[in-house]
Amino acid sequence: MAQKPGSWCSRFRTHLRRTAAVVALALVAGPLALPAAAQSAPPPPPRLDPATMPRAGRVSPRFQSFNIEMVEVTGGRYWKPYPRHPAASARSGRPNPADLYTQLAPIHLANSRLRRLAAALGPDYLRVSGTSANSVYFWDSRRPTPKQPPAGFSTILTRSEWRGVIRFARATHAAIVTSFAISPGTRNARGVWTDAQAARWLAFTRAAGGRIAAAEFMNEPNFAAFGGAPKGYDAAKFGRDVKIFRRFLHRASPRTLLLGPGTVGEGPFALGGGAIPMLTTADLMRAAGPVFPVFSYHLYPAISPRCAPPGSPLGITAAQALSPQWFARPEQIAAFYARLRDRFDPGKPLWITETADAACGGNPWADRYLDTFRYLIQHASLARRGVQVIMHNTLVGSTYGLLSPRTFRPRPDYWAALLWRRLMGAMVLKPGMESHGRPPANTYLYAQCLRGRRGGVTLLAINAGRRASAIRLPLAAERYTLTARGLESRRVQLNGRVLRLGADNALPPIRGRGVHPGRVSLPPRSSSFFTFPTAGNPACR
Repeated sequence: MAQKPGSWCSRFRTHLRRTAAVVALALVAGPLALPAAAQSAPPPPPRLDPATMPRAGRVSPRFQSFNIEMVEVTGGRYWKPYPRHPAASARSGRPNPADLYTQLAPIHLANSRLRRLAAALGPDYLRVSGTSANSVYFWDSRRPTPKQPPAGFSTILTRSEWRGVIRFARATHAAIVTSFAISPGTRNARGVWTDAQAARWLAFTRAAGGRIAAAEFMNEPNFAAFGGAPKGYDAAKFGRDVKIFRRFLHRASPRTLLLGPGTVGEGPFALGGGAIPMLTTADLMRAAGPVFPVFSYHLYPAISPRCAPPGSPLGITAAQALSPQWFARPEQIAAFYARLRDRFDPGKPLWITETADAACGGNPWADRYLDTFRYLIQHASLARRGVQVIMHNTLVGSTYGLLSPRTFRPRPDYWAALLWRRLMGAMVLKPGMESHGRPPANTYLYAQCLRGRRGGVTLLAINAGRRASAIRLPLAAERYTLTARGLESRRVQLNGRVLRLGADNALPPIRGRGVHPGRVSLPPRSSSFFTFPTAGNPACR
């Protein structure tokens, strides 16, 4: 969830305090160790055969994608990073006492390091949206930018800022995704949405050599009361406006894919347990009808300490961040939205257009090695569940950014994303374990076709436990294992070597290490990609 204006966070925390008992979660106190009986007599490791793994589905070639918030493009108030050493407060669960927000200058999208690192993750979708996009005014003029936006808007997007987005997308092989302003300034005397601002914005985009690949009407319409919509905005008005927007988009930009509804915070881990005034996805879809070629939603499995009060059931501690219950949350939320899709828009693709470890800027360890496990498991498990695109929030920004906002240096999740981009193809496979059907405790196994190699397979094996586990492979493979010296480390090792940028921001070599067929050990607290270029899997041809 993007930044909310005014006192949103304090009001949100008040609601969470009132509803903590309603949405209690069954999380273990920390990472699980193997039971004593399993330690004394571990079962034989499962055998995996990449040549026979059956097809489970297919994702978009731009499956792994990213957000840059509109407020980063225009400058403005955004989630403030945590103090330099937040580990103690994170373990205690106490909210960070520092001020919630910081003032951002517009992001420097022409920076060579930023462009090089972003391009290494392409092709992808680049979503420029967030709460501030709901009330942004496009200043379509060469005259000096006014100090204040017109009435009914909260911020200004200039030609040069948006041209910077278009050039950045072109340089990094990204397709632009966005949403449109819906605040009172976009409406006529009867409160109906008009396309005047949207038409100027799209016309300039075309003139500048850009294109909007896909768009939601607005950001998070079920939180309309907090997102800049007119007072009293309800599902019926959303349905009316979306139909107007759909006709406009078909006329003004027919190649732009309409996404929707783009809601957030419902299901088994509802934001506020129903106490926060919000519209429901069901009501919005009922009012809009089957108008969306793609069913989109946002996914946040937790609320960061910035907004969650102490002991909130919607928070998550570092001690819980390797538990099976934590890793299962994204799938449980995805199942809720998939049921809504099946009810109102059956057969349409599922896209997650905004997600991270926690709303409100991410948890204190979102920029640490600890979060790489959630990042990889979330992507792999949701690909297997049928989600076509996942847009991580953010590429750069606050604690959950893949790159540091100040230096654009890679954080641990960036290296996980880079390996995914290099090794995981669009075809999703079932691991199809033989002999012993279940992996060891705290071990997670996923498979997809090897990117760029017909018949090749990539196996992702994640050991989130404190002890080594093992699998058996019938074929030789190339191994890429991510580890770190500690869970709170900001440095990641690939096959024992620290990953760091070289001269002129060059990425380090990403090389595998050969492994022989047979039993293969998975180090504790590690994520390993095994590639089988000669597997000859029929599903990967």
